[in-house]
Amino acid sequence: MTALRRAIDSAAALLAEAGIDSARFDAEELAAYVAGAERGRLTLIESIDDDFLVRYHDVVTARSRRVPLQHLTGTAAFGPVVLQVGPGVFIPRPETEAILEWAVAQRLPESPVIVDLCTGSGALAVTLARNWPAGRVIAVDDSDAALDYARRNVAGTAVELVRADVTNQGLLPELDARVDLIVANPPYVPDDVVLEPEVAWHDPPHAVFGGADGMAVIPALAGLAGRWLGPGGLFAVEHDDATSSQTVDAVATTGLFDDIQARQDLTGRPRFVTARRRGARG
Repeated sequence: MTALRRAIDSAAALLAEAGIDSARFDAEELAAYVAGAERGRLTLIESIDDDFLVRYHDVVTARSRRVPLQHLTGTAAFGPVVLQVGPGVFIPRPETEAILEWAVAQRLPESPVIVDLCTGSGALAVTLARNWPAGRVIAVDDSDAALDYARRNVAGTAVELVRADVTNQGLLPELDARVDLIVANPPYVPDDVVLEPEVAWHDPPHAVFGGADGMAVIPALAGLAGRWLGPGGLFAVEHDDATSSQTVDAVATTGLFDDIQARQDLTGRPRFVTARRRGARG
């Protein structure tokens, strides 16, 4: 057994003891990060030095204290892209990839106008801009810390960043009836839900919690989408797995949408609602 394999085995045992379900994966990811290699190429590393062992010990110890893996590596994978993340920005989750999968399957104009509300790190904006390179993509958030990361992640793309409160119903009137697709991953966790330490201690509460029932922001997003979307425009909003019906009701209450559908994430849990703005595309 190589010294690297012994170090990874020891790290995985420590992380498992700390209650981390993905202990082996995290131990290998951290080893790859410290070695400057891809996880799949760890077996090609023939030797490690004392500097590696010291740095590896430090990051594994931090992970055992429930610092998110993504904060230690500085990156998070989302769909086809790797994003820069860290303290102050919500770490994009695999559940949100269900919205991405739905969105890229939609038929939009060749040069669509797309808005990502509560963009955080810019995950959905960046991936949608990649899918529609001729489109105009606007990403909105009210957190300076989040926008700092989003700015790094949209570099080299045409994504436009806007600092604004998405509950402001007078926001950006120049977009009225001009948008083809709106996606949103707002704060939606009910305030009294107990979360894992990685979320409770490290994700910004402003990006996680959505009031007593988790619905503090979603109705405002539905109203904004109803104003911005042109006829036939599409809307998708993520929600807590306990508030699917409330989200459907919030969208329906606007009276502006049809084809309102509750949808599941990749694990089969109710996760987001989609709808179509009434009227036919021009």
